[in-house]
Amino acid sequence: MTETSFAALGVPAPLVAALAASGITEPFPIQVDTLPDTLKGRDVLGRGKTGSGKTLAFGIPVVARLTGALAGGHRRPGRPLALILAPTRELATQISVALEPMAATAKLSITTIFGGVSQQRQVAALKAGVDIVVACPGRLEDLMKQGFVSLDAVEISVLDEADHMADLGFLPVVTRIMDKTPQSGQRLLFSATLDNGVDKLVRKYLHNEVLHSVDEANSPVAAMTHHVFEVEGVEAKRLLVERLASGTGRRILFMRTKHHAKKLAKQLTDSGIPAVDLHGNLSQVQRDRNLAAFSAGDSKVLVATDVAARGVHVDNVELVIHVDPPAEHKAYLHRSGRTARAGSEGDVVTIVLPTQQKDTAALLRKAAITVTPQRVDARSEAVTALVGEVAAYVTPVPRAAAPVRGQSQGGRSQGANAQRKRASRDGGTAAGRGARDGGRDARPAGSRDGQPRGERPARSDRPAQGSGQGSSQGAARTGAGRSGGLRVGGLVGMSQGGGGGRRRGR
Repeated sequence: MTETSFAALGVPAPLVAALAASGITEPFPIQVDTLPDTLKGRDVLGRGKTGSGKTLAFGIPVVARLTGALAGGHRRPGRPLALILAPTRELATQISVALEPMAATAKLSITTIFGGVSQQRQVAALKAGVDIVVACPGRLEDLMKQGFVSLDAVEISVLDEADHMADLGFLPVVTRIMDKTPQSGQRLLFSATLDNGVDKLVRKYLHNEVLHSVDEANSPVAAMTHHVFEVEGVEAKRLLVERLASGTGRRILFMRTKHHAKKLAKQLTDSGIPAVDLHGNLSQVQRDRNLAAFSAGDSKVLVATDVAARGVHVDNVELVIHVDPPAEHKAYLHRSGRTARAGSEGDVVTIVLPTQQKDTAALLRKAAITVTPQRVDARSEAVTALVGEVAAYVTPVPRAAAPVRGQSQGGRSQGANAQRKRASRDGGTAAGRGARDGGRDARPAGSRDGQPRGERPARSDRPAQGSGQGSSQGAARTGAGRSGGLRVGGLVGMSQGGGGGRRRGR
């Protein structure tokens, strides 16, 4: 037993065994620092960079608290014993996946609550009784207002990515939620940064807290290498992006807008590089589908907006590319944190046009990143070194032609005015016609997705719109070239990315 083993830190033996069964045998620095205090029931303020192991740093004490000597409650319908708040649905899902093996060992139930989907399954899980709720603030508050969940029995509360919740304007909602938890409960707050209103949460909800901040030199993120590639113009940038995306390993490309993310994914796919997009215009089903394709290796390229910078944990992402430099330094750090996770190595490239050089230099200074810019084109030696082995060309799957607007029903105009005129000629109203045909007006109020009329999830939880196109799934590989040399891992649950040997806790 080493000095920093989970057992030596006070983690109960059944949980140590569950961690070992998942290949996690050595704790990360933030876990070494915080676990002795969190397992004793103390409030903790934990600061660690993305990928530093925060999930298990709070997940272990949550499970241990509900099964150990400090446990004081038992499962009841709609009254969870532990609450974990996360800013995005992706992060909430990842947390639940990471905690599930330990919770199963302890015979605890977990449910995940977020917007963008019907609330029926979430309500059913709450009514059945749940021990741990992992939730996005918007949907959780909706369910609280409807009387489906009460927080008066919560023994331990966790705020994860608290700085991002502040950035998204969630502080008022988080405050209302935390006000409903018992003041005597244990509170843990974990974040990559502790600014922008996070101090208000600390002052109001943490008592006699212990601050733990992991030094950058000891953090796994220190294995990240940064590059700034300056290009002469838009066409040179396009060629460079396509070249950087052409390798066999996983890449995440970040864009400023949803439209450009969708457009770039389509362009890469049409060029023989299968790519999927991830942004706020996709439904939850589309997000899950695209993430599954990326994690399974069907598409080696994910083109995303900042929605993917939090909570998307995929094994062995070897390269992050800021196609559009972010607006501020915290977004740069969180985007970049999708690579070099859990002690593995990774590279980060920022592509800079002449007009962006000054702003990018200022952004990197604020992020405390020291890097010398390089003037490159798609065939530069520095670019070739990052690309590595080039993946085989993949023939794009032909897309079905979109129907011509207004010609989908034998040439009849489908505009609202035309429908009213036809309804009038037929002796009825447009509304009456819709009801007879079983159209929109024929449905009772509140019947859609089983949700009451008027329910509207909070901004980050809100159902997204859009087609989610831009990926070519199931495409056959053709042409010359060697198939990829990187073994593909799935979405990270409790597992850590990287190669063989012992793995550490995330």
